[in-house]
Amino acid sequence: MFNKKELEEIAADNKRWQRIFKESVSKTPERLERFSTVSGRPIQNLYTPLDLRDLDYSKDIGLPGQYPFTRGVQPSMYRGRLWTMRMFAGLGSARDTNKRFHLLVNEGQTGLSTAFDMPTLMGYDTDSPRSRGECGRCGVAIDTLKDMEILFEGLPIDRITTSMTINPPASVLWAMYIAMAEKRGISRSAIGGTIQNDMLKEFIAQKTFMCPPRPSMRLIIDTIEFGTKEVPRWNPISISGYHIREAGSTAVQELAFTLANGIAYIEAAVERGLDVDSFAPRLSFFFNSHLDFFEEIAKFRAARRMWARIMKERFKAKDPRSMWLRFHTQTAGCSLTAQQPYNNITRTALEALAAVLGGTQSLHTNALDEVLALPTEEAATIALRTQQIIAEESGVANTPDPLGGSFFVERLTKDIEEEAFQYIRKIDDMRGMVTAIERNYPQMEIADSAYRYQEQISSGEKTVVGVNKYGAEEELPLKTVQVEPGLEEKQIQWTNRVKNSRDNTKVRDALEKLGEAAQRDDNLMYYIIDAVKEYATLQEICDVFRDVFGVYRDPGIY
Repeated sequence: MFNKKELEEIAADNKRWQRIFKESVSKTPERLERFSTVSGRPIQNLYTPLDLRDLDYSKDIGLPGQYPFTRGVQPSMYRGRLWTMRMFAGLGSARDTNKRFHLLVNEGQTGLSTAFDMPTLMGYDTDSPRSRGECGRCGVAIDTLKDMEILFEGLPIDRITTSMTINPPASVLWAMYIAMAEKRGISRSAIGGTIQNDMLKEFIAQKTFMCPPRPSMRLIIDTIEFGTKEVPRWNPISISGYHIREAGSTAVQELAFTLANGIAYIEAAVERGLDVDSFAPRLSFFFNSHLDFFEEIAKFRAARRMWARIMKERFKAKDPRSMWLRFHTQTAGCSLTAQQPYNNITRTALEALAAVLGGTQSLHTNALDEVLALPTEEAATIALRTQQIIAEESGVANTPDPLGGSFFVERLTKDIEEEAFQYIRKIDDMRGMVTAIERNYPQMEIADSAYRYQEQISSGEKTVVGVNKYGAEEELPLKTVQVEPGLEEKQIQWTNRVKNSRDNTKVRDALEKLGEAAQRDDNLMYYIIDAVKEYATLQEICDVFRDVFGVYRDPGIY
């Protein structure tokens, strides 16, 4: 980027500046401590072209919409189309969440994102003894196709995309969504959206389990194969770093483990016999946007470049869309504080801005009260307005990758890429992510990072405003949402009515066929759709998986 003579002149200027800098801060020696990113990477006093001497602009940075996509997957980025504003919602019953969906769509939300309660996430019905006390508390309760029909009643699912944050029973919830659409006369080829469906990060971080890793991979590849053939507008998996970061990882670990999971899914799909360019364009990713502003921007830029290189060099993809890393972002729930919760509005705004400057395709902004309870309508609206202000008032959407070329951002992008590839090489040496998980490697790495991060807060080395610095004796009052009293019993009664009104002979027949297919190599999506159309419950289907594939028990690594 610079010739030898220019670099020598810059180096001389840099030495002079460093001397002046040290003299200027000598009056405040306490500010001379070594600054670093959240990941612990030291930050230099100054960044200049000397830090980019190893970068080749056309090879490493390039233009938006061109390989290696460091600056974005689309040439026009937000000048052509703003990111999808997809606010996470799910509370109480399907009827309750349907009302919230309508509110958010009326307020300008451009995509639906569904949170499910803990029993649903684990593949259990509300009437299971394991589900007691959890109905509707962290999301919506879905037991049967009837619930799915109510959940999306009156919503234009042929014109708006739907994301579902569901993992062990993802194939079942997706089957319900497909069946619901077809009952409304909407073809499965016309619906668009995403199921999270990323079980590897569950074993690593979030810890909602059903079956062991290897049969879980089989179910995931079934959905990828089925989606490629039958539901071309749907992303059959959202490879998620979000929960890895929420569990306490660094930015580099979030990036490395997420892409390593993606590599594992690609390898398994290719082993199934799928051509990489037939399914890779429909893979999507999901990242966390944390508080270290520039580190997050650099992480997103490094992610695109890394994935492009992985797909082109490792998997020999030919279609440029196979090399695109398209991702949804959610602001960091783990950065929110119960103390002085109104501060969370500012935290979320900074995190959202970093995601936009990093080139996200879709964004959820957390509500100020999510650390305490399900968001109120007022808090959810403020969170949505945060995105709209960034989009409409800040000017950051006017040009693609406005921080591209920054000496600091480009060097940080390069450093994060190199550190993340070091992790991926270690995982390759273990023969892939499934084996690494079985050896508890990523789990231990994240646990160590989480401990170090909390230690920094406890010691005061890291400041959290309102927690270990700038505390307040009195807190501003905050209204929170309460789950409807008696909701659990109402949901159990409703599910029992569905069970009593269906043709139970057809249900048993559909479940038997599913069990037989699970013992063969058949793609299970077709059998799951048949079962949900007969109103088999979520747990009845998942119990077939547990019977055939076994149940996973977490080894409890700390």
